[in-house]
Amino acid sequence: MGEVVERSTAGPEAISAGRSDRALERALVAARTAEDNRGRDIVVLDMRELTTFFDYFVMATGTSRRQLHAMSEEIDHALEEGMGDRRLGIEGYNESRWILLDYGDVVIHLFEAETRQYYALEDLWARAKRVPFEGRGTRDEG
Repeated sequence: MGEVVERSTAGPEAISAGRSDRALERALVAARTAEDNRGRDIVVLDMRELTTFFDYFVMATGTSRRQLHAMSEEIDHALEEGMGDRRLGIEGYNESRWILLDYGDVVIHLFEAETRQYYALEDLWARAKRVPFEGRGTRDEG
C-alpha cells in the first residue's frame, strides 16, 4: 500500500512564525539554563527586525572559566537532550573569556564581566527588542 503523506496547508508566514516560536523557546531554555548555573545579567534580544542571520541573542555573564564552561555544557545538554537541537558551532571555549554557541536561529554569548563590558553587544544592538526574562541573574543581589 502507498504511504500517506500529510502536507501542510499553512502559508509561508505561518511556517515562519512556527520556526520563530521554536527559536524563542530555545532562547528561553538557554536563558533559564544559564540562570540555573548562576549566570548573571541574563538578556534575551529579539533580533528578527534587525538581521536575517538569526532570530535571538542570549547573553549571560559568568564569574569564572569553570562557570562559563559549565553554563555552555549545560545549555548544550538542555537544547540537545531536551529539545532535540544540535549546536552548529562553538567559539572561545578554550579561552573562556567569551563563549559563543551557535544554534542557527539562536546565538548564545557567555562572557566574563570585563569582556562583556568591553564589547557591549547590548549597546551595539540597542535597537533590538528585549524579550522579558526575569530571574535572579537579572536583579541586583544586594
